[in-house]
Amino acid sequence: MSQATLERPGGGSPKQVRPAQPPPSPLLVGGIVGAVAVTVVAGWAIDFSLAPVIEKWPMLTMILGEVAHPDWAEITDPSSRLWTALTETAAIAVIATFVGSLIALGVALLGSKVSAPPLVYRFVKGAMSVIRSLPDMAYALVFVAVVTGALSGILALTIFNIGVVAKLTAESIDAVDPGPLEALDAAGATRWQRARVAIVPAVLPNYASYVIYVFELNIRASAVLGIVGAGGIGQLISFYFLDGDYPKLASVVIVIFVLVVAIDMISQFVRRRLV
Repeated sequence: MSQATLERPGGGSPKQVRPAQPPPSPLLVGGIVGAVAVTVVAGWAIDFSLAPVIEKWPMLTMILGEVAHPDWAEITDPSSRLWTALTETAAIAVIATFVGSLIALGVALLGSKVSAPPLVYRFVKGAMSVIRSLPDMAYALVFVAVVTGALSGILALTIFNIGVVAKLTAESIDAVDPGPLEALDAAGATRWQRARVAIVPAVLPNYASYVIYVFELNIRASAVLGIVGAGGIGQLISFYFLDGDYPKLASVVIVIFVLVVAIDMISQFVRRRLV
């Protein structure tokens, strides 16, 4: 858009005049007002108040003071409970990722209209929605009531992984180029042959990216699931918290933070190479 100009007195160069900015969109203003109103109503519904934080401020500063001085011996000692629990957490994440993602690939093939009959597709699609409707913590609570230790965490994360990876992979299958599929259909290929020759190779890079993504989720989730008795480093966090040993708790948090950041950086590098 050209800008308006005004002639300077005395024949000087013209001065550019910027056009007035348009007023904010009514939709934007209404959205902001609506968001503020919903936030206020939500706070009112739960009696939100910062008074308890202010009242307990001396205790909070005392805890933060202890957390600011981690027990470095817990980190540097390879035989400490921290590394034992971290090894169990990594094992839970690896097993759950491998088993859950492998099953999810088959479920995704059954949950896509491109690779499955309409009746099967609709049934599996609904089953995947049911699986994703429950968080991993809910599955952990169910399995902890039946089995204890790392097995309950593995089972909970495996089911959760099936729901996530199957959904994302099924969406990738839906977007597969129909050209090779039509050629296979014309040649009389079976559904299995279509999947093996055209569908799986086409979605394999995306599928590998989803597997890495859920592995990241499993590392974080297994640290939390251990709090409810599902094994891993979460049980150590719960123990140190209940025991009031905040320096050792801080050392656990530091290790988890470094591990998650490292996995995130590695996974981003791998995903850029795959996709």
